[in-house]
Amino acid sequence: CPGAACSVVTPARRPRPPTRPWTPLIAGVAPQRRSRSRSKMSARTPVKATANLFLKFQKWYFNAAGFNKLGLLRDDTLYEDDDVKEAVRRLPEKLYNDRNFRMKRALDLSMKQHILPKDMWIKYEQDERYLQPYLKEVICERKEREEWDRK
Repeated sequence: CPGAACSVVTPARRPRPPTRPWTPLIAGVAPQRRSRSRSKMSARTPVKATANLFLKFQKWYFNAAGFNKLGLLRDDTLYEDDDVKEAVRRLPEKLYNDRNFRMKRALDLSMKQHILPKDMWIKYEQDERYLQPYLKEVICERKEREEWDRK
């Protein structure tokens, strides 16, 4: 207090109780209670929980990306480099026509600044990677061709 007399009395500080050193919890069990022999089942539960969390994140990202609201599948949104163009060219006619329909509908909706009705949105479980087998084949052929050209 500045000045001569101070009428405010500060309370005395109580000593803090002694604290134990910090110990992290592993899988919700305190370290002193863990037994040395752990079953294999308990070791796998964090992996399953992590996989569940990763799946939830994938579903969230799928919906947050927004292409499903336009009726597009994930393979419809791939950047069209030479490999993807060749894979699209190799698609069977039905898959090729379905892809073109989805792309045209998405462009039309995008220009009108609309989205599909919610019952027509593509769900995570419905999203199929229809282009991947063709794309893997094209990439393997390109790598093989590059390997032959080096020799």
